[in-house]
Amino acid sequence: MSGGDQAAGGFVAESFGGTSDECCGHGREGRCWSARQVKRRWQDGRMPLPEPTTHDWSREHDPEHLRLIRENPARYAPTGTRHLILEVLAYAADEAEDRGAGRAVVEFHPDGSVSVSDDGRGTQMAVGDDGRPVRKPVMATKDFRYFDSPPATPLPDGHPRYGMSVVAALSEWLVHTNRRAEGAWTQRYRHGVPAGELVAVPSDGTTGTTVRFLPAAGLGGEVSAESVRPLAERLSRVLAVEV
Repeated sequence: MSGGDQAAGGFVAESFGGTSDECCGHGREGRCWSARQVKRRWQDGRMPLPEPTTHDWSREHDPEHLRLIRENPARYAPTGTRHLILEVLAYAADEAEDRGAGRAVVEFHPDGSVSVSDDGRGTQMAVGDDGRPVRKPVMATKDFRYFDSPPATPLPDGHPRYGMSVVAALSEWLVHTNRRAEGAWTQRYRHGVPAGELVAVPSDGTTGTTVRFLPAAGLGGEVSAESVRPLAERLSRVLAVEV
């Protein structure tokens, strides 16, 4: 669930899954960088903040944007939790379309929370001016592609796609974990606002993203595996979804 990985200066900060010396097909000024070179650039702190193509990297969260969503749940999540699940899965579907295949798993937990995991590249990372890792602020800022001008094709529940920030803003809490070739990180949010620092976690050798969230009380919308499965299967012909 990277949501677009074009970085400043033309560098594509992707996770290429490994340390191969083979050409990854990306680079700058006609050059080609391997996964090993990408990882080395990350370790050397040479992965600058990208230009704001889909999100504003200069801010960790946008309070007014999140407030607008929280005050209008019927507009941004008309089918309640089902819509939130589809918003998350839509990013996994984007990745699957880019790669030609993908897999996602939706799980319902006893505490009422829902998790969505995929095997994509993992949310994009960069290195801030202070040398610390920075993750693309997909949870707490506007997705420029969808929020103000939703795509003509709606999500499978028949309602517009607005982006991942809708999920975070309309959740009591949300935990966002991404796994990339250069490492893995997690962060917790409350009603869309970061509730802690971005924390590095042990990598398991895979890439992808896991979003676990507890929908806000009163959001409504009956949800079950049976109600979500047929909708999820309509997102993309190349994304296999297990519910």
